[in-house]
Amino acid sequence: MSSNAQSSPPIVDDFVAPVCSGVVEILHQDDDILLINKPSGLLSLSGKNPLNWDSVHHRLVHGQAGVSPAFPEARLPHRLDFGTSGIMVVGLNAASAQHLNKQFQTRTIQKRYLALLEGWIADDQGHITAAIAKDKNHFPRVKICHSTGKAALSEYRVLQRLDLPRRSMVQFTPHTGRTHQLRIHSQAIGHPILGCDLYSSDHSEQMADRLLLHASDLYFVHPAGGEHFHGQCPCPF
Repeated sequence: MSSNAQSSPPIVDDFVAPVCSGVVEILHQDDDILLINKPSGLLSLSGKNPLNWDSVHHRLVHGQAGVSPAFPEARLPHRLDFGTSGIMVVGLNAASAQHLNKQFQTRTIQKRYLALLEGWIADDQGHITAAIAKDKNHFPRVKICHSTGKAALSEYRVLQRLDLPRRSMVQFTPHTGRTHQLRIHSQAIGHPILGCDLYSSDHSEQMADRLLLHASDLYFVHPAGGEHFHGQCPCPF
C-alpha cells in the first residue's frame, strides 16, 4: 500500500443497549420452528460489546424464567432492528434453520410491517425505489445513493390518516432486505417513522417514545411439512 493512501476512519460502535423489560413471546411452537413476538428495545443477536449480551437469541437459548423454556438449538434466519417489534421465525434445529435461511436468501418469504409516519402521505399507495448504500462517515446509518447504492424496493399502502398531529398509519411490504430500508425510505419521501433516532425530521423522533415500526406478518413455507404458513402478530401501537 502506498504511504500516501488514505485509510478510512475506524468504525466505532459504542452503543450500549438499555435494559429491556419486555419479554420474547412465543406465538407458535412445533418441533421445527417458533414464531415469536420480539419486543422493541431488544437486540436480535448479542452484540460484540460484552455489555450487550441480552438478545432474542440469548433469551431463547437460555430460556426466560417463568416465561419460556430454553431452546438450546435455536437459530435466527433473520433479524429485526433493535427498535422494531414484531414477528420473527426461529429454526429449532439445523435442518429447519437451513431451510428458512434459503427462503430468506431467495426472497420467497414475504414480510409485512406496520409503521406510523409523520404527516399525511399524499398517495394512498405506491412504491419507493431509492437505492441504499453504507454511510461510512456516519455509522451505523445508511444513505440514499443512486450511483453506489444497492437497489431497494418498498411497497406501501396507507391504512389511516390521523390528525392532531398529522400522522399516517402505513402497511409496508419490502421486496428487498437492505439495512434500515423502511426507515430511510420513509425519510426519503418526507415522512419519517415516528421515534426513529437515525432517520428523522426536526420533530419526528420526539413524537414517540419508541420506533413505531412493527413486523406484523410473515408468509413462508414450513420447513418440515412444506405447507404455506402465515404468521401474524398484533401491532402494539
